[in-house]
Order: sequence, then C-alpha cells, then structure tokens
Amino acid sequence: MKLALDEAWKYQGLTYPNPAVGCTIVGSSGEILAVEAHKRAGEPHAEIEALKTAYFKLTNDKNILDINSSSEIHKYLLNYHNNCFKNSSLYTTLEPCSHIGKTPSCATLIADLGIKKIFVGSKDINKEASGGNEILKKADVQVQTDVLLNECEDLLKPFNSWSEKRFVFFKWAQRLNGTIDNGVISSKKSRTLVHAMRDVCDLLVIGGNTVRTDRPTLDARLVNGRAPDVLILSKTKEFDKSIGLFGVKNRKVIISDNFSLFENYKNIMIEGGENMFELTKDFVKYYLCFISPSIGGEKSFIGLDYKFDILNIQKDEQDIIMWMKQENDRGSN
Repeated sequence: MKLALDEAWKYQGLTYPNPAVGCTIVGSSGEILAVEAHKRAGEPHAEIEALKTAYFKLTNDKNILDINSSSEIHKYLLNYHNNCFKNSSLYTTLEPCSHIGKTPSCATLIADLGIKKIFVGSKDINKEASGGNEILKKADVQVQTDVLLNECEDLLKPFNSWSEKRFVFFKWAQRLNGTIDNGVISSKKSRTLVHAMRDVCDLLVIGGNTVRTDRPTLDARLVNGRAPDVLILSKTKEFDKSIGLFGVKNRKVIISDNFSLFENYKNIMIEGGENMFELTKDFVKYYLCFISPSIGGEKSFIGLDYKFDILNIQKDEQDIIMWMKQENDRGSN
C-alpha cells in the first residue's frame, strides 16, 4: 500500500475533479507486478493502469500496451486474461468504483479477472461510485479494508474537500537557505508540474506586490494547458495592464482586498510568500513546497512560527517536492 500511496502522490493536484488514487498488484510469489496511479480525469483509474501493467508482465502480450482507453483495456483483459491473475493480490488506496460512467466499473472487472484478495485504504464517500467493496465480497473476493487508513485519507482529502465545498492549497519554491526571491528557483520539471496543476485549477491567487514586482504570466504554457482565473489580492486596483497575466485569453482577472471570491470556486491554488501565507493560514488545507538544491537570494519567510506534518516527499530530476499540512491540521474551508 505504501508503494501505491507514493505513486498516487506524484499526481496529487493533477486529477481534479477526480481523486488521486494509487494501486499495487502483487503476484502469487510476492513479486511486485505493477505500481500505478490515476493520472488525469477521464483517463483510466489506478486499478486499470495497474492491471494493464501486470497483465503485460505476466503474459508478455505487447498488444495491450497500445490500448489507452479504459473501456478498451477492460474488454481486452476480459477476453485474454486466461486466469493469469489467479493468486494475485491487489492493493488500492481507494475503494474500487462500482458505477459505470466515463470509465467502466473497476470492482466488477477485478472480480471478473479472478483476483481473490484485495486490500483497500479509504472508503469511497461518493454515493455514485461507492459500493465497490460489496460487489467484490459478493463475488467471493477477500476484502480487507482500512489498510494504512490515515495515510490514504490524507491522500483523499483534496477530493473530499472539493466534493463538499472547496480545496485550497498553498505553493511556493525556495532554495536551501530558504530564500524565495531573485528569479527562477525550481527546475524545469517542477515548473512543468506546477503548470499542469494550473491547468486543472479553478482559481489562482497571488498578492498585488508580487504581481508588480515579478510581472508574471501565471498560465499553463509548459503543458499547453488552460490558464486558471486569477485573484490578485490588493487594496489598490491600479496595475500595469501590460503585465503578462492580464493578456491571457479566456481567463478572468479579479482584483480584490478579500477572499469572498472563493465561494465561486472548488480547486484553488495560492502562490506567494510570507504575507500571503499569514493571510491564508486559516483556510489552506495543504502546503506544497519545491526545494531547489541551490543557495542565493535575499528574501525568505521571516518571523513565522509554524510546524508541519509531512504527507509525502518526492524528488524529481533536481528538486525535492513536499506535500504538507499544518501540524494538528488547523486549516479549514
């Protein structure tokens, strides 16, 4: 399950409005056959990605590698599995879905493929998709629930938050000495990840002083994506409209001295420094920090006294990426 969790965290912030989910499949001799995750809304669920990978490893049937549609993967596995999953076990961070929507039911496929043991982290609270565990039990699949439950709940929290109201997270990049100023800090890969997150965000929040100083564009050009609406938090409404963010098509730019606009959005990313951190601390759920292996700059988070629980640590080609929440989870929406 830990492998599934770590894989799913790589796509946290990218799957909206779907949850981030990870899945591991273990063979009859305890070997790892697949570790996969749901990558983007509309694409195959984590279980389907893992079953596809495991099937290839078990059969060496390369034809399945060319299939990307969830429904087509379902059909192919049902037609050609030939009981290759017998005595395999499946671990998933979230109860397999029961409904047929943009993708077929994962629970039904797992049962039909003859997998007899499944380990589940979180229960699905989505009424439309829940019930997968019961489908599996009725098919005589052994289902163990609440595996690494707290960790799976932390992974699922963004989905639960925007399903009920909204999810707000705060992102920043810093160097080893804590500085956050003087130009580009994080790697190209990290910046591409942030652009992919912007592509699925409803709203991006930034401070007026940052806009005037950095003159950002705040789009998703590195992934050819959609630019989110922007809230500039500022007491004064005068800005140089030649600043890049004002020239992006099909986006709203709102200048306001408060956060009442949040009522209109579900998935909100905040980018900023010390002042923005303080202003948003009571409704930010998660914090995302990119740490660059460099030293330089002058400005850092000074005078703040906060402690965090680390939810997940990743490393790309250069940077360290940390998802965190405030210790004791003070944030609320």
